[in-house]
Amino acid sequence: MTQRPPGHLPLTHALLALAVVAVWGTNFVIFKIALGTLPPLLLAVLRFGFVFLPAALFVRRPAVPWRKLAAYGVAIGAGQFGLLYLAVDGRISPGLASLVIQMQVFFTIGLAIALQGERVRAYQWLALLLASVGIAIIAGHTDATTTPLGLAMVLGAALCWAGGNQVSRSMGRVDMLATVVWSSLFALPPLLALALFVDGPVPIAHALAAAGPGIWAAVLWQAVGNSLFGYAVWAWLLSRHPAATVVPMALLVPVFGMGASALLLGEALPAWKIEAAALVLSGLALNILWPRLRRPSF
Repeated sequence: MTQRPPGHLPLTHALLALAVVAVWGTNFVIFKIALGTLPPLLLAVLRFGFVFLPAALFVRRPAVPWRKLAAYGVAIGAGQFGLLYLAVDGRISPGLASLVIQMQVFFTIGLAIALQGERVRAYQWLALLLASVGIAIIAGHTDATTTPLGLAMVLGAALCWAGGNQVSRSMGRVDMLATVVWSSLFALPPLLALALFVDGPVPIAHALAAAGPGIWAAVLWQAVGNSLFGYAVWAWLLSRHPAATVVPMALLVPVFGMGASALLLGEALPAWKIEAAALVLSGLALNILWPRLRRPSF
């Protein structure tokens, strides 16, 4: 029997990881299409409503306090996706949004420094510098398709994601699929309240009436494809392989996001956008891969 080298993903597992990142990346295009009919906050309500039910009938609540489930649900549901959907609704292109949201990695590090007193390594400062230059390039090229407000909203969504990561970290080792399902219950009240306040019940009713099978398929894809399938498979892979082997695959999310947006929505990819993507992805790659490759003398 041939022994696999450490850090090696079997082909089937690698394909599963690739399927997850492809779903997560191309989803930016899918929810952009749904936003053509549904208001962004309503889309978020529907997404997390379908994540919670019927899955909660079959998935046991994780053994964590309700307050942590509530904090995670508000941070991820109302914060991350509420802001992200609002931003992509005419304020930033979906391809760029898939790239900028990855700044959550550095916000997560920043929160760990502020809240847990973690030490920043030299390679992390360099990684942050590279990614920040990429974001600065995007900020220097704002236009009708990528507004300053849209960029700020996606960065805010990334910060909320980082906050959710901190809550998740405080839970310890838990079933992430169950956490996603049950925390969605707490994302619904603030999202529904904001949707009614911002859009009003009549426009919401009209949007629901206008939604055809394709829009409902896009809504279900948010819940089933991204949340339930994505988190279940990712957690399954992490339970069987070192994080350093699985997590680098997530670098492909903005590659799929920008590629799908260019192919399916005609999003332009000028040189400055490629440069920004290269810098942000280089920063992310350095942050993820350096601990695995670094020499003891660094």
